[in-house]
Amino acid sequence: MKYPLPYFFIIILLIASCKKEKTLAIDLEISPEQLEVFAKDLISTPLYERDIAISPDGNQIVYTLGNYNQTIRTLVNIKKESNKWGQKVILPFSGNYNDIEPFFAADGSKLFFASNRPIGGDSTRTDYNIWYSELVDGHWNKPIALDTLVNSQQDEFYPSVSANGNLYFTATKTEGIGREDIFLSTFSEGKYQAPIVLDSTINTKVFEFNAYINPEEDLLIFSSYGRPDGLGGGDLYYSKKDKTGNWREAKNLGDIINSDKLDYCPFIDIPRNNFYFTSDRAKPAEERINTVPELTIEANKVLNGMGNIYRIRMDKLNLK
Repeated sequence: MKYPLPYFFIIILLIASCKKEKTLAIDLEISPEQLEVFAKDLISTPLYERDIAISPDGNQIVYTLGNYNQTIRTLVNIKKESNKWGQKVILPFSGNYNDIEPFFAADGSKLFFASNRPIGGDSTRTDYNIWYSELVDGHWNKPIALDTLVNSQQDEFYPSVSANGNLYFTATKTEGIGREDIFLSTFSEGKYQAPIVLDSTINTKVFEFNAYINPEEDLLIFSSYGRPDGLGGGDLYYSKKDKTGNWREAKNLGDIINSDKLDYCPFIDIPRNNFYFTSDRAKPAEERINTVPELTIEANKVLNGMGNIYRIRMDKLNLK
């Protein structure tokens, strides 16, 4: 069939755009000097992305992908094989319930996450609990819930595990300090112990949540909402341990990271020296919206106010 000239050019443009999309690659080795949207149009899209985790060997990425209002939230996996990244796939155990906040164990053998799937055989339970899946022969096994010393009938969120197995997570408990706090459950004799709330150098009377712990357990990065030095909808803070092993007073990471929107879900890709986090920041329309199609276009841009994943080289944080 012979196409009229305008249609011919349209087809050429479509072919070119498809080729461009197919060659779009993920490069974990880049350490950007300036804050950037990570893997724009591939991982960071108009949908809601958050909670990135990168395996220690750099061959797997797992992140949370949700619909616009986050009534559906799944764990998406991308694997690198033969030096090439594969397709985005929902992990085989995810997709039936809301699964969020993945975190690889230091040796890459386990993937921790939070989920509202029923626990303990109780089909009426819809609270979030902490689970893990073990990697066996290249496949993730059926998830196992942590025991009731950690998982209560309230919500437990954002597991983060140091090299010695100690677990940091978010919860609201009667023994807490604020409205939401960061807790520690030490790993001893093959079991997680009763969690304790971190002290006032970390937790305050407002909201502290989503804490990343490094393998050495001497750096904690977390979000807080409601502090006097906050920049807006929730900021990222950090604390380092002193010579006695106690956490120092937490400090705001500043406007190189934080915005007037919610900034949260921190993660450090240590081998590649990059800091990742999620932000709900948006890019406002440059001109007045005149038509419904124009509004639709704006609503479906990557920077539409839904969560996206950002990164910057770690030493730009200037942690002291």
